[in-house]
This record gives sequence, structure tokens and C-alpha cells, in this order.
Amino acid sequence: MAARIDLNCDLGEELDPWLDGVDGLDTLLLDVVTSANVACGFHAGDERVMAAVCRAAARRGVSVGAHVSYLDREHFGRRFLDVPVDVLQVQVSQQIELLQAIALREGTRVAYVKPHGALYNTVVHHEAHARAVVAAIAGLPVLGLPGSAVLAEADRHGLRAVIEAFADRGYRSDGTLVPRSQPGAVITDAAEVASRVVRLVQEGVVRAIDGTDVVVPAESVCVHSDTAGAARLARSVRAALAADGVSVLPFAA
Repeated sequence: MAARIDLNCDLGEELDPWLDGVDGLDTLLLDVVTSANVACGFHAGDERVMAAVCRAAARRGVSVGAHVSYLDREHFGRRFLDVPVDVLQVQVSQQIELLQAIALREGTRVAYVKPHGALYNTVVHHEAHARAVVAAIAGLPVLGLPGSAVLAEADRHGLRAVIEAFADRGYRSDGTLVPRSQPGAVITDAAEVASRVVRLVQEGVVRAIDGTDVVVPAESVCVHSDTAGAARLARSVRAALAADGVSVLPFAA
């Protein structure tokens, strides 16, 4: 079987380009990726931006996912909040339901869920918050790191647990990401990023910062929109995959 992969990106996190009708970075990325993780208002975005991103994604055949977060716009959702499990479940449900209603109006639907920022990192090990997220996602696939509590919880409930890798982030030998505060956390060289993704797809491994290979059997690869030169990186990855005969398709339609 020919190799295939999904390319996803976090979108709808900046207001001005969408509200002013500017052909901004998000639009450039939507021309390359196959899945759009749309900010649902808790860490960034608002209903007008959600609608604009969904509309643009629908035109391009890009799948829409709910990029859910702790309620923390002040810190862009990058701060752990010790939210009670029942409260977190309601908050995640609210985000998904709002984006779903908007997506349906714009001719598409929410096809999956990906936690954002601190919530994403927390549900790698925090079983209670992982349970809250899975209880809230209403049967949708969920993206996460391999070995994470949230994917294990999804699997226990018969839901699709989708392993994600990162094109532009450094890995530690245990398979976790290098914290953004440390050297090697973000990779911006287009050729290096492209070659890493091709190897990831073809061999199922990524090189960690200590030189070891980490097994990552990913179905989807993320290019961060806030990485310097994000559109250039995404185009480089897409071109390298095409040159290697890899099909780039959404994992959830």
C-alpha cells in the first residue's frame, strides 16, 4: 500500500487578516494542509473568524477540527488550569458544539478534535483531564501524542485515537516535545523539516535531540502556523512528500 499522511495546522488564532479580508498566513496554509485545527474562542479566535476559516476550508476540501483549550485567552491557552473534571468536560463540549454549528452553516462539519497548548500537553499524563476531554468529544476522533492518556482513554471507549507528529518541533528521547523554553524546541530550516517528515512517513521514526530515533507511527503531521516561515515550511513538506510518492489526504473527512 502506498504511504499516506495528513497535514494539519492550527488556524483561526489571529483576528485581523480574516476580519479585514486580507490574504493572510492562514489562507496560504489552507492551500497546503489537509486538516485545519480551528481555534474555538477559549484561547483565540471568535465566531466570525471560525466562520471565515470554515468557509475557506470547505472551498478547498480541507477537513475541520475543533482546537479546544482551557479557558485562557490571556495566556493563549498555554497555562495549565486545575479545572474540575465536570467543568472541563462542559467547556470542551461548548467549544465543539459552537464550532459544529458554525461549520454546518459554512458547508462543512467538525470531523475531529485536537486539544491546544497546555491542555494538549496535560492530557498526555493527566488521566482525569484526559477523561474529561474524551467524554466531551461526542464520538469524534481525537489527535494526540503516542502513548498519551487521552489516546488511551479514547481507545478504551472505542473512539478513533489518531497519533500526531510535529514537523517543526524537536523531540526528546521519550517521545515528548522539547519545551519551547529550551534550545532545539523549534525547527525552521525547510529542508530539514521536509526530510524529517518524509522519514517519519516512510520509516515511522523521528530523530530526537540526543541523536536517538523515536518511533512515532503518526497518521497526521502538524506544521505550526506560529513557526517562523510556516507557509514556506508547509510547502516544502508537501513538495517533498509528493516527490517521494506519498499521498497527502485528510485522516478524517
